[in-house]
Amino acid sequence: MDETYVGAPEEGVRGRGATGKAIVAIAVEKDGRGFGRVRLRHIKDVSADSLLTFVSSAVEPGSTIQTDGWPGYSGLRNVGYQHQPTVISASTDPAHVVMPRVHKVASLLKRWLMGTLQGGIQHQHLDYYLDEFAFRFNRRRSKARGMLFYRLAQQAVAIEPVPYRAIINADGSES
Repeated sequence: MDETYVGAPEEGVRGRGATGKAIVAIAVEKDGRGFGRVRLRHIKDVSADSLLTFVSSAVEPGSTIQTDGWPGYSGLRNVGYQHQPTVISASTDPAHVVMPRVHKVASLLKRWLMGTLQGGIQHQHLDYYLDEFAFRFNRRRSKARGMLFYRLAQQAVAIEPVPYRAIINADGSES
């Protein structure tokens, strides 16, 4: 598990120092040497409250979670998870070597946002883009391609319709 920053480049600023970027929490399931399912969510900050709320909604209680040494993850043991922190700055290996799955997903997400959406995203719509990316990523090796459409249609009828005004308003409320 880790977080990444999505948005336009800021001169001389990287990572947690970025101010105008959206923060995306990423959880990637370890499946042997490969990737399992991915969960993504736009979070307001990298505080323990935001990170632990994301973890509790995305990861099964009792699971082992590997993170970097960020203090926001320190409460994972208190809420029922096994925690394996790795302080990246103390390691001789770069972050993408220490935590390859989450960094690969972050890279693929950014490439998809820039390529497919031409970087034209708005923060209030980011969760919808993240849901689509996760949907596509989690079904990337599906043997039954027809099931993709079936599952999409099944999910579409399972939720209430969203009026246009709710989609375009930043706070999600209808005018």
